[in-house]
Amino acid sequence: MKAVFLCDNPSQLKDKTFGGGRFSKIIEEFEVFEKVITSKELKKYKEELSQAEIAFSTWGMPRLTREQIKEYFPKLKCVFYAAGSVQDFAREFLDCGVRVFSAWGANGVPVAEYVFAQIILASKGFFKSAGKTSWRRASAYAAFSSMPGNFDINVGLIGAGMIGSMVAEKLKALDVRVYVYDPFLSDEKAQELGVTKTDLYTLFEICDVISNHLANNEQTKGMLNKDCFDRMKPKGVFINTGRGAQVVERDLVKAMRTEKGRLALLDVTLPEPPRFFSPLNFTKNIILTPHMAGSSGNEIRRMADYMIEQAVRFKNGEEVKWEVKKEMLATMA
Repeated sequence: MKAVFLCDNPSQLKDKTFGGGRFSKIIEEFEVFEKVITSKELKKYKEELSQAEIAFSTWGMPRLTREQIKEYFPKLKCVFYAAGSVQDFAREFLDCGVRVFSAWGANGVPVAEYVFAQIILASKGFFKSAGKTSWRRASAYAAFSSMPGNFDINVGLIGAGMIGSMVAEKLKALDVRVYVYDPFLSDEKAQELGVTKTDLYTLFEICDVISNHLANNEQTKGMLNKDCFDRMKPKGVFINTGRGAQVVERDLVKAMRTEKGRLALLDVTLPEPPRFFSPLNFTKNIILTPHMAGSSGNEIRRMADYMIEQAVRFKNGEEVKWEVKKEMLATMA
């Protein structure tokens, strides 16, 4: 089966995502044109692309038009994308009858681990006391001892897609109650996850820690606003590893400044990073991290492993996992 590598960031594909022998493994398994082709080289390598039945990619996947896909990829059956969100390119391929597979399952693993760790540390008071102990020990003690810890608390998850569900599964290890706001969550799935469904405002009112896992689309843009943040507990914690567009940041800042016992842990913002004079940078109980929850370091190669495994299964005529259907784009990050 003939395959190509397609990416506008060749070093990301060859040396990082498909590094550690994974690039060579694909060459062993498939009849591959070994050069990583960029969007600027489509015309130059039109003959090679016209024979490809599958394409491997990762971050840097070109966003092609339907006309380009039909012209340059007449035999293409599948794209195996070793990264997470496919929102930027998938629709056009799906409209042309090309199946899209994504390593969103693999990319969700470190996000869920990261959120689980933040919930534990935030509830324990780590973020409020870290850095104070060496020079203001009494203040550090007061900061963490005022937090509830990780027993008999309410944790709220906004969205119970793949990552939200993975977080819910991890929370089973703690003696906490988990509440979920997700209009698409069935009663059966909620029971399986051991969570209680609730509305968005109630979740903000009753939960000690709240983590956002909403899908990234027009419907969710600005959904988390003043009506939500003003309902947070005086020592409530808000975690965002979803997307910055879902948060009305001025409302979040005002809520944090109104109740200084609150805490916001933001791994994503809009824009990203925030502008220098953004109040996010100057609000003491807002902690910013550089979009680090997803796969990084060696974790990136897990995504390549997922896609290589599924590509081999496709070649062998076996059942393939992690396919993205067009209707899924409405609820996926």
